[in-house]
Amino acid sequence: MSEAASEKVRLERLTESVAQIVIDRPERHNAMSIPMYETLLALFDQCRADETVRCIILRGAGGKSFISGTDIDYFRDFTAGSQGVEYEALVEWVIGAVERIPVPTVAAIDGWAVGGGLAIATACDFRVCADGSRFGAPIAKTLSNTLSSRNLARLVAAFGVPRVKKMLLLSDFVGAAEAHACGYVYEVTAKEQVGSAACALAERLVALSPVTQHAVKESLRRIVIDQSLEDEDLIEAVYGSQRFRDAVAAFGSGAPKG
Repeated sequence: MSEAASEKVRLERLTESVAQIVIDRPERHNAMSIPMYETLLALFDQCRADETVRCIILRGAGGKSFISGTDIDYFRDFTAGSQGVEYEALVEWVIGAVERIPVPTVAAIDGWAVGGGLAIATACDFRVCADGSRFGAPIAKTLSNTLSSRNLARLVAAFGVPRVKKMLLLSDFVGAAEAHACGYVYEVTAKEQVGSAACALAERLVALSPVTQHAVKESLRRIVIDQSLEDEDLIEAVYGSQRFRDAVAAFGSGAPKG
């Protein structure tokens, strides 16, 4: 973890159970360098190793952008398509790491979530955004690059094919109200309330079973990305957990409710 990158990607502890990772490069709309990606991955590992962290919030600093994707300077030395293949593998490494975080994740979005930032927000479990936020990947207008099929699958699962075509083929943006209406955004709030809304959602999440949450997260990831229904390991882990046994014992011998 480089010192410069650690200043731009930092971990904060909001409560005993909630951690927040802040991308702090507002002068470049929170664009990510490779060292910043590496720092982000290291902070994920740090949170994963800390059993007291029960929810992670991701947020961009500056009030204008969540994350604007990879810094354009990274692409200036590209001379061959094979470099694009390597780059998309790097992106998948990062996005896959977000998806595999065992605890719930919340993207707190204030402003633009574009390109790789859209992919990171989509990999989170929930999104809370300011009413002026916008979502898209205008690559047909900017870099003339593309997204991997895995990231397209994530976007389709989140937005549906028509909206993904609008974002990618027309370089149009989806606004906060539309993103909320289609279920992509959990809550739209005033700009100054984004942080508190994300924290309130995090507190709801940490009050629930982490065993169930992890199993559901991983099952959904396998369905969308791996196109796999394999789940015996997840079912065995859940039903073999002390959390399950304690919950059954606490529930009593009466008929199930609800």
